[in-house]
Formats: sequence, C-alpha cells, structure tokens
Amino acid sequence: MKKKTFEEIKKTLKEKKGVLRDRFKVKEIGIFGSYVKGEQKKESDLDILVEFEKPVSLFEFMDMEEYLKKTLGVKVDLVSKKALKPRIGKHILEEVVYT
Repeated sequence: MKKKTFEEIKKTLKEKKGVLRDRFKVKEIGIFGSYVKGEQKKESDLDILVEFEKPVSLFEFMDMEEYLKKTLGVKVDLVSKKALKPRIGKHILEEVVYT
C-alpha cells in the first residue's frame, strides 16, 4: 500500500465531511501525531481526533474507525476528544490540524 501524504489525507477528510457528519454524527475531526509532524513511516498509523455531536456507542465508534481505514487506505487510531486525558490531551489539542 502506497504511503499517503498528510495533504492527501486532509483532502479526503474534507471531501468526506458530509458523510462523516450525516452517518457518524461528527462535529469536528482533525489529524495529529506523526502525520502532522511529517514523521510518518510506512507502518505508521494515522492519529485522528474526533468530536461527536452526541454520544456514540462503541459499535458506532469502531464502525467509523473501520470506515476511515478503508476510505483513507491507512491504519487509523481514532481518539474521541472527550476521552483525552488532561496531561496528554493538552499536547494533542496544541498540534491537531482540523479539516
């Protein structure tokens, strides 16, 4: 599988914004971690921070993670904004790039 660039992923997420909002009730979505820093490797997963309009079930969360993996063609680590721990969450929120 060809390594995707940060810009390609950002573009795809923007194109899928309507689907993410309608199907998964996404309020806000962004990228953080190695892709934002330009340090991703072929085996790197894509760190995505998501905020939902309303609480979602574990099944819905996993369904969205699988959808993103298939749509983007990379392994995805989906993180809910509400699940961020204060200490690490601060760093994530400082580096996240929203689409």
